[in-house]
Amino acid sequence: MPLRLYNSLTRTKEDFVPAAPPRVSLYTCGPTVYNYQHVGNYRTYIFEDILVRALQLLGYEPKRVMNITDVGHLTSQGDEGEDKMEVGAAREGKSAWDIAKFYTEAFLSDCAELKLLPADILCKATDHIPEQIALVQKLEAKGFMYKTADGLYFDTAKLPDYGRLMSKEHLEGLKSGARVEANPEKRHLTDFALWKFSPKGAARQMEWPSPWGKGFPGWHIECSAMAMCFLGETLDIHCGGIDHVPVHHTNEIAQSEGATGRPFARFWLHGEFLLMNNAKMAKSSGGFVRLADLKDKGFSPLDYKYLCLTAHYRKQLDFTWESLEAAKTARRRLRDAAAGLSGEASKPGCAEFSKRLADALADDLNAPSALAVVWDALKADLPGGAKRAFLKEAESVLALGLFDVEAVAAVPAEVVALLDRRSVAKAKKDFAESDRIRKQIEDLGYVVKDGKDGAKAVKK
Repeated sequence: MPLRLYNSLTRTKEDFVPAAPPRVSLYTCGPTVYNYQHVGNYRTYIFEDILVRALQLLGYEPKRVMNITDVGHLTSQGDEGEDKMEVGAAREGKSAWDIAKFYTEAFLSDCAELKLLPADILCKATDHIPEQIALVQKLEAKGFMYKTADGLYFDTAKLPDYGRLMSKEHLEGLKSGARVEANPEKRHLTDFALWKFSPKGAARQMEWPSPWGKGFPGWHIECSAMAMCFLGETLDIHCGGIDHVPVHHTNEIAQSEGATGRPFARFWLHGEFLLMNNAKMAKSSGGFVRLADLKDKGFSPLDYKYLCLTAHYRKQLDFTWESLEAAKTARRRLRDAAAGLSGEASKPGCAEFSKRLADALADDLNAPSALAVVWDALKADLPGGAKRAFLKEAESVLALGLFDVEAVAAVPAEVVALLDRRSVAKAKKDFAESDRIRKQIEDLGYVVKDGKDGAKAVKK
């Protein structure tokens, strides 16, 4: 079946065909690691994870690259202000390098708790400065770059179709001066920094020599250089949050295509905002919610993931504690249903639901429809083994922890005694008795896990 994806570049839903099927080159914008990521950020990473898993389910072989922005992202979208990494360092009294390491590790830990697949290649901007300088040199040779007192800029007037990722109204707003600029040397309001010079008389922790002077890369050049380094000049898919459209992704397209003369990405996918109190969740507001905050209130990160899957990635989602509580209840019901299914997982009987699941995902990653298929399968008149097989298939994409078994701190003495009796039965090779005791343990709400250090019982 054809995979249809909404392409932000054409503003239409199109059949997706990679350049070299079944391989898919995929770049997803990663975090700026100057602070913790909030749950709004993770909504984007959840949608991108569904994309990767759906591609795999549908027979594709995605190669995903994700960047870590650990330098160059300034506090102003207009290439002004302080580097966010330096801001984080001053805030916490640490080096910018330590800040980057700490928040990168925090991000990866959160991703693991959300069961997000790791990128095939995770690349840091600070590890690819030579590639970024080389890309700026290409732009200089082709006449797209000019120099000001504070850095090197891309001349957007040299690119006739600059801003085609944006709506016409948004682009006209930028050109008419809606964005406030502090650099009088810029030729046009939409011009953006490729390389910034280190401020005179002000010490920077992160700076590098270049043919034009000591400094650091512009935020946008980092992604273009790393994406093309690992995936080639034209990507199959580029993803990110909807807030990246008017500046970051628009400028990535401009500099990449200016340098190569080729399309930078054939498909652009963007996830919508998570709202809280009718406003976009943002770190600048100071009131953002972290995964740790959810856990402090008794929620699993996977409860939040379930909530995200109840809305299409291109629709805004309103975050409330009440909606999160409902998601927690629904996910628990799914886990209970999965635990209650008896019989070996067996494919026959669930073909209809497998097709419906694939159809939902092939329709622009329609996660709400995929969840509905899961609930329909549980209600269907099917053997437990068939339902279990389908749930495992759905879990390979939704990754909600439906079959996770959580250990408890204290196992009841009755269960411990049964474990001991089972061990004796196994030692005597009395497997019928061993199986009977296992069933007793399961009836008490525990699952037996055999390992090299012996058997243990964990709560279903």
